[in-house]
Amino acid sequence: MSTEDTTARRRGRRPAGQDTRTALLDAARAVFAENGYERATVRTIAARAGVDAAMVNHWFGGKEGLFAQAVLQLPFSPLELVEALRDGPDEQFGERIVRTFVTRWDGAGGTVFRALIRSVADREEAAAVLHDFFGKFFTELIRGLGSDRAQLRVTLCASQVVGVGMVRYIVRFEPMASAEVETLVAAIAPNLQRYLTGEID
Repeated sequence: MSTEDTTARRRGRRPAGQDTRTALLDAARAVFAENGYERATVRTIAARAGVDAAMVNHWFGGKEGLFAQAVLQLPFSPLELVEALRDGPDEQFGERIVRTFVTRWDGAGGTVFRALIRSVADREEAAAVLHDFFGKFFTELIRGLGSDRAQLRVTLCASQVVGVGMVRYIVRFEPMASAEVETLVAAIAPNLQRYLTGEID
């Protein structure tokens, strides 16, 4: 075996055609969910993905960048998500928000949300990233709707969305944990819609 082959194997080079970036994102979600932000290491994530640890810096600039893209699923910006959700009647905003977040989280088997909560509990920087994301997201939504008492509405909306994730993916209360997405949309969206556009006194 050549020196080059030996080096490639030692560094965990992936076979041709496999997506190193995607493998790192998948591995990061799993490791952050298991260990939280603080205890998850770049080396562990890279080993789970079967790549050299240097690839984390190459693709994401370090653990923080990997966390943002793997767990918060950035770099899609809150404003881009707002624009996508604006495609429909204002009175159905609550439905579109619940459907979007639950569908995305379900698509990852709840791993993304579990990683998020473990990391927020673990590290102040992760909580700041979460606060920044939901703050920008709901602030922009409410600004476009022209509702009053924007900051109160932002925190109420965030509490609703994060609360759904906690019950469905962390404590797994039934029947909510296994309910169909549209069942949750029908049950939760009206309250979220009130936070966005209704009376909150």
